[in-house]
Amino acid sequence: MRDDSPSNPSDPNRRVFLQTVGSTAAAVVIGGCPSGSAEAVADGPTNEGAVPITLRINGKDRKLSVDPRTTLLDCIRETVALTGTKKGCDHGQCGACTVHVNGRRVNSCLSLALMHDGEEITTIEGLGTPEDLHPMQAAFVACDGYQCGYCTSGQIMSAVALLKEPCDAGDAAVKELMSGNICRCGAYANIVAAIQHVRKNK
Repeated sequence: MRDDSPSNPSDPNRRVFLQTVGSTAAAVVIGGCPSGSAEAVADGPTNEGAVPITLRINGKDRKLSVDPRTTLLDCIRETVALTGTKKGCDHGQCGACTVHVNGRRVNSCLSLALMHDGEEITTIEGLGTPEDLHPMQAAFVACDGYQCGYCTSGQIMSAVALLKEPCDAGDAAVKELMSGNICRCGAYANIVAAIQHVRKNK
C-alpha cells in the first residue's frame, strides 16, 4: 500500500515541496545580500573599470566617473540627471536623444560619454527656461509643434542646429534636414512651420 504521508522523505507532497523550495530560495537571497539597509547596498563600491572624465554640460563642468561603455545619453540621463533628453529607439534612428556637442547635433545614444571628455555639450535644459524660452522653444509652443512632447526635445535641438547649417529657404529643404527626427504624432507640418517662423524672424 502506498504511503502518501508528508513524513515519507522519498515522496513529499506539494506543500512540503513548496515549503522546502521557498525556504531554500530565501536563504540564498538573504545570504547573498550584505548586512545593512538597502541604502548600504546602493552605496556600495563603484565599477572598478570606471574612468574619470569632465563634460562641460550647459556651461557647467561635470567631473564624472563613468564606465567606458556608458553612452552619452545614459550619462546625461542617469548620471547627471538631466532627463529632458529622451531615450527613444536607442539605435540612432528616431532623433529623440539629439544634443549638441561643440555646436553640432549628435545622436547621444550612439556616442560614448568617454569620447567627449572636455567637450561642450548642450541639452534641451541649456537652451532656455520656462520664464525665458529660446525662440525655437517658443515657436514650437506657438505652432503646436510639440504634440505628445516625447520627441520634442530632440526636434528642437535639431531645429536649432539647422539654423546654423546650409539650408535652402523652402519647406522641402527643412524637411530633409529634419528627416532624422521622427514624430509619432505626425506633427511634421507644425514643426516645419515653427522652424520657418524662427528662420524668418532671426
